[in-house]
Amino acid sequence: MQKTLYLAGGCFWGCQKYFDLLNGVLETEVGYANGPTPDPSYEAVCRDSGHAETVRVAYDPDVLPLRALLDAYFKIIDPVSVNRQGHDEGIQYRTGIYTTDDADLPAIRAALADLAKNYDQPLAIELKPLENFYPAEEYHQKYLEKNPGGYCHIKF
Repeated sequence: MQKTLYLAGGCFWGCQKYFDLLNGVLETEVGYANGPTPDPSYEAVCRDSGHAETVRVAYDPDVLPLRALLDAYFKIIDPVSVNRQGHDEGIQYRTGIYTTDDADLPAIRAALADLAKNYDQPLAIELKPLENFYPAEEYHQKYLEKNPGGYCHIKF
């Protein structure tokens, strides 16, 4: 069985590479999610279009349960930072979990509640239904594979 979750965690280059390394992840694709306009360009997203840089993560829940995927995601983000991860700042770098299956909501809410116990500040992670997802330009797909020296807030 395959499931899909959309995760925004700052710059999508490093997030994609990170998720690709997880056992149980079947496929990833970077793109722009939950913005107000159709099919934005990278340039529009960088000019505060309202979209979040997001990774579509297709995974096998028998190998990588949802909670394990979320716990891995939490390790690579600052969950209380608003519109910023690492040196990247702007609305496109917000953190978010975007769902397509309401059955996942109880597990996601429980994971977020457990995470919140570790912080004095409120979590800045959006939990919303996926409104839209537009694949990013081809040169962004697997960017750090193509450009190993590229900037990333995630340390591998």
